[in-house]
Amino acid sequence: MPDVHADERPTPSAGAEPVSRRGFLSGAIRLGAGAYVLLAGGGTWSAENAAKYDWERHRWAYLVDTTRCIGCGSCVRACKAENDVPDGFFRTWVERYVVGQDASHVDSPNGGLEGFPPIQTAFAPTKSFFVPKLCNHCKETPCAQVCPVGASYRTKDGVVLVDGERCIGCGYCVQACPYGSRFLDPRTHTASKCTWCYHRITKGMKPACVEACPTATRQFGDLVHEDDPVRRAIERSRVSVLQQHLLTQPQTYYVGLDKEVR
Repeated sequence: MPDVHADERPTPSAGAEPVSRRGFLSGAIRLGAGAYVLLAGGGTWSAENAAKYDWERHRWAYLVDTTRCIGCGSCVRACKAENDVPDGFFRTWVERYVVGQDASHVDSPNGGLEGFPPIQTAFAPTKSFFVPKLCNHCKETPCAQVCPVGASYRTKDGVVLVDGERCIGCGYCVQACPYGSRFLDPRTHTASKCTWCYHRITKGMKPACVEACPTATRQFGDLVHEDDPVRRAIERSRVSVLQQHLLTQPQTYYVGLDKEVR
């Protein structure tokens, strides 16, 4: 199934008034040159701000350096606050891996929201580390392929989004995502997920989780620019993606990803 771009969607009438948070969550947002995007999740935007953004000139990517993560949960809390994520659900979360010679333990208490309490294992650990998880914004998107109404789609700048107006809450995309990054919002009964804080990055800001990270574990970049630090890291460092064998071509990359991570 080919990608469905937001510029192929119906557009509202010209001269739209600035939208409220509710309007942004479920309404049409103009993205320059007459293009509009319907986005489930985000923040407050005006038509004027949206019109300044040219998604033809960006190709976003996300980088996670697992060697730096300390499991503090700042990223999860920032995401919750920025995107009004309902209790018990997560757009991003952190997993703890405790690994021994013949056994391992993986947990994520409340998504890592409040950090990680000490644990005891029945085996002798040889190493432990934290791995942040989020939507991988795949080029070959299983979620978009199974959506019966075209509510899940990939934008021209490489971000996978959900059209909150079109979504019927069938849950097919939630089941199809191999990374467990989607859920049905109990308030709207529509699919929700990480958007890389699309309402922020299209205004020149970083995603909330990246801005909140105290160790630079999370980095966000634009692959169009040759001098972008994330692009340089992807080109020059040994980076990995989750479940590479699925051929989804994730655009969330990892540095120092251990073989125990799944």
